[in-house]
Formats: sequence, structure tokens, C-alpha cells
Amino acid sequence: MTNARLPPLNALRAFEAVARHRSFRRAADELFVTPAAVTHQIKALEEQLGVELFRRLPRGVDLTPAANAALPLFQRGFDLLTRGVGELRDYGRAPHLTVKTTPTFASRWIMPRLHRFLAVYEGIDVRVLASGNLIRPSERPGADDAPESEPDLEIRFSNGRPDSEHADLLFTVDIVPMCHPRLTKQGAHPLKTAADLRYHALLHGDTHIEDRSRSGWAQWLRLAGVTDVDPRRGLQFDHSTLALDAATDGLGVTLATPLFASDELGRGDLVVAIPLAIRLDRAYYAVTASASASRPEVVAFRKWLLEEAALDAKNAQGATEKKKRPRGKLRP
Repeated sequence: MTNARLPPLNALRAFEAVARHRSFRRAADELFVTPAAVTHQIKALEEQLGVELFRRLPRGVDLTPAANAALPLFQRGFDLLTRGVGELRDYGRAPHLTVKTTPTFASRWIMPRLHRFLAVYEGIDVRVLASGNLIRPSERPGADDAPESEPDLEIRFSNGRPDSEHADLLFTVDIVPMCHPRLTKQGAHPLKTAADLRYHALLHGDTHIEDRSRSGWAQWLRLAGVTDVDPRRGLQFDHSTLALDAATDGLGVTLATPLFASDELGRGDLVVAIPLAIRLDRAYYAVTASASASRPEVVAFRKWLLEEAALDAKNAQGATEKKKRPRGKLRP
């Protein structure tokens, strides 16, 4: 098919939106038109191509094999069109890149380190976007999770390696109970052992987990052998960084990785209440968009991410070895 015989762009956009949402109504909402207009565009497209694209179901629609095979190509094509428009709009600007990650990773890991990247690459503009959608139990996001435009690089908190040729493991996550120091020293029931948690509020920063039996606190309490503390009780927060803030204010005990609380631990605003750590079944991965993987500024940022993660791993290993090293008596 030559360009002269291509169907109208609006009809192709309607097809991609309906196929992604599996819904004419949601596609219409995204495109700011009526469902009737989308239906008309799809019908005209099917007649022009001579191919059935959707099977109407009592609730929603299903893709035909032809539509299912073509959808990834259309999605890639519209992404390239979006990037092409962006390149035209940004022509002449300084090198730039967009990084999308979770709010906790953005505030607790990237921002405290970003000055080091900018000191080396002064001419690169970095845009950091925070989104809870990057906390994923799998790498097959639902239709409503599809981003409007793909960032140059995503940092995902995932329980499996992302299905991408440009996915890099940054680090795994070990969590321990943390709280304000006064909770371990003051009050009628100072926090000394895991059993003492019954007297303190649990702070939850993983409310995206619907099954609370799989929550971090549920796993930790099982490991600690504590059976009389309800892992569901306490204060709930949308993001773990809010739970850390609450712990710093003395509102209770949270589970967190020391890597994300290094400043508070260093200042003494937080302490590790009980030195029993569990490793989560999720890890942080850096996923570079294929269309951006060869851009020099993106290559530089990816390299910097991996170097920073490796440095953290080395520092953590050194701290562990230092704790294990036996103490000898000083000799004159």
C-alpha cells in the first residue's frame, strides 16, 4: 500500500485507541469525540481495508487476529510520529531526556544523586516524572496503563525482568523495621524486640498490594515468628516515602530499605529498630526505550545509573563486612 492510498489518520488513530482500550467509549473519551464518531471511523476503515477489525461483545470488544497482529506496528508508528513531532519542536534545544520512575525512587534515590550527573554533563536537561504505575506485578500493563508518550528511560519496581532488550537490573531491595529513636527508648513499651511491635503503629507504604497477606509487614512478621500482631493495622500511605516521613515524625514503625533512608539514618532521625531484614520479590530495573537507546545523552544517563547502583552495592558490601569483622584489642 502506497502513502497515497493510506486510510485517513483519524481512522487509524481510532483503531489504535479502540484496540488498546478494548472499548469504543474509552477510545472516544481519549480522542475527545463521541462513541458514534469512533464507530463510524472504524466501520469506514473496515470497509476500505476489506478486513474485520473487532468482534463486538456484550461488554467491550475483542480484536480479530488481523487487528491483533497489526496493533503493535500501529503503536510503534504513532510513538515514532510523536517523537518526530517532538524532535521538530525541540530542534536547536540543548540535549535532553525524560526519566520516569516511582515517587519514592525519584525523591529518595535519583534526586540526592542527580547533581553528580549534572556536574559531569552540564549541557543535558533532565526531566524526571514520578508515577505509581511503575510499580508493576508483571510487565503486561493493562490498557489504561499505557502512557501518552514513551519516556526515554523508565525505572521500574518489578517482580521480574522487564521484557525489553534494554533492561538493566539496578539493585534488589532488602527492608528492615525503622522508627524514630525515641520509640526504642521511651514510653511504657519501648521497641526492643519484634514482639514489642504490638504496642506500636505499623506504617504501610505498599497500599498498591490488594492482598495484605502478601504485604511487606505480613512477610516480615512471619519471618520474625510473630503471630499476635495484625499486619493489616496501622497507617496506610500511597507511597513508601510518605511512610518514611511518618516514621521520622515518630508516628510508628515502617519497613524500608536503608538505601532510601540514608540521610535520616545518618542524622539520627531514624534508627533500625530490629536488625532483621527480608528481601522483597521485586527489584528496580532501568528500561531504556529502543528509540532512545542510541542517543548520546540517554547512553550517558544509563551508564551513570548503573555506576551509581554499583557504587551503592559496593558500599553496602563494605558496611556488611565491617560489621562482621571481629574486634581485637588495641596493641601499643
